[in-house]
Amino acid sequence: MNRTLQVWHGRKTLAFLVVALASFTTLALGQYTLQQISIDNLTNSDSDHKTEVEPHIFSWGSTMVAAFHVARRPGSIGWGSGDIGFATSIDGGSTWEHGDLPGLTVNYGKGPFGAEADPAVAYDAKHGIWMIVSLPLVGLSDGSGKIGDVGVSRSVDAVHWNSVVMIDKTALDDKTWIVCDNNSQSPYYGNCYVEWDQAYGTGEVLMSVSSDGGVTWSAGKSSSDHAVGLGGEPLVQPNGTVVVPFEGTGINAFTSTNGGSTWGKSVLVSTIDSHYDAGGIRNPDLPTAAIDAAGNVYVGWDDCRFRTGCAENDIVYSTSADGETWGAVTRIPIDPTSSTVDHFLPGLGIDPNTSGAGANITVVYYYYPVSNCGNSCQLDVGFSGSSDGGSTWSSGVQLAGPMQLSWLPDSDDGPMVADYIGVSYNNGNPYGVFAVAQAPTGSVLHEQMYTTKQPLSPAAGAQRFSSAADHPVPGAKSDHKMVFYLDDGHHRPIPESRLASQDEK
Repeated sequence: MNRTLQVWHGRKTLAFLVVALASFTTLALGQYTLQQISIDNLTNSDSDHKTEVEPHIFSWGSTMVAAFHVARRPGSIGWGSGDIGFATSIDGGSTWEHGDLPGLTVNYGKGPFGAEADPAVAYDAKHGIWMIVSLPLVGLSDGSGKIGDVGVSRSVDAVHWNSVVMIDKTALDDKTWIVCDNNSQSPYYGNCYVEWDQAYGTGEVLMSVSSDGGVTWSAGKSSSDHAVGLGGEPLVQPNGTVVVPFEGTGINAFTSTNGGSTWGKSVLVSTIDSHYDAGGIRNPDLPTAAIDAAGNVYVGWDDCRFRTGCAENDIVYSTSADGETWGAVTRIPIDPTSSTVDHFLPGLGIDPNTSGAGANITVVYYYYPVSNCGNSCQLDVGFSGSSDGGSTWSSGVQLAGPMQLSWLPDSDDGPMVADYIGVSYNNGNPYGVFAVAQAPTGSVLHEQMYTTKQPLSPAAGAQRFSSAADHPVPGAKSDHKMVFYLDDGHHRPIPESRLASQDEK
């Protein structure tokens, strides 16, 4: 059986790509069927092909858009990937078309940059514009003393993309993200917010605002206490307040109540205690964040505080109604605390039409069934869901795997599937997007982007579990030295002088 996929490049449809089953696979695991939504078609000599990593996804109406790295550059060379790819479904996930963003890198569409990284997707409902923020790389390795700029690619149909609009051109930046205020009752309806941190400069987490559909952007502004960190994921509450969770001295957050004119002082959401994942797989412990219809913010990450000896990570989260005061860290009971499963790299999504005790939540994550697996780890993808705001969760369900770490491209910080993955609800149906690898063919890898044909809804009658009785292990402490960084490649540690709040419990 062959599968036909229409491939869009920039503003031109170049061809219909017919791909044999060996390349475009449809894999059935239980009630969920994997659907490959893209493929690396670049041919640049400084990347590992065929590889795609680190996706994000956003939905509006019946349209879903995912963005991700295409053609990861090996760590022996430097950072980033050959370009940013996209995959778009305009029919709620039934069919997908994909391509590469034009005008970014020298590898496609006559762009000026040598590589790309860190895409995230948003939709501006007021102006009818899709946006993908990314990090065009100016410095291609640590020795250059430079890293990236910040830019946004825009589209009216999520298929044909305009040339990049540059937001920051200091060549000092890392880890971009984007969100738009799509509540027509908000005083800042139509504002879009881009986040990054100046990893090779001040280290500050910076925010820029656009109110014209991403055509123009303000200069980056920091929180009032000039917080430093990495991996911020801004969210907008119904009243227009912007909450920015990020990894700083643990999990931190700051807010703006005036449309991004100014940003408040950062607060500590929680410390992080993490188990060191076997096999050296890349995992910078970044947060994942989502918001419900009432504006309750959920921030999740992987953490070992509920495990004896910190021998495995769980996916945990904290919630806040205002971005200032945060609840106790809660474990998602994917499996018992006595299990050997190590969970990491979560992506969290919430149905935007549900809230509070009726919020529908989905988490997708990678995991090792046996945490202590040395260099022979089995890597899988799984998910769990809650229909009661996190009071109870379904047990973990395998979506993909097993994968061997040798099937993954080697980044500057270990074998790589992602620093984050995405989950989005489309008309009440949750979908995840994640990288799945298969055995290489010679030196050619096979790691591409997948979703599922079916929504990630737990099976009817699936048993639900609560973690209300779970408590952190007394004296729980990471099984390795926790070091927090200004960059996702772990080249620039946050200075010890900025880590005082990490001692707060």
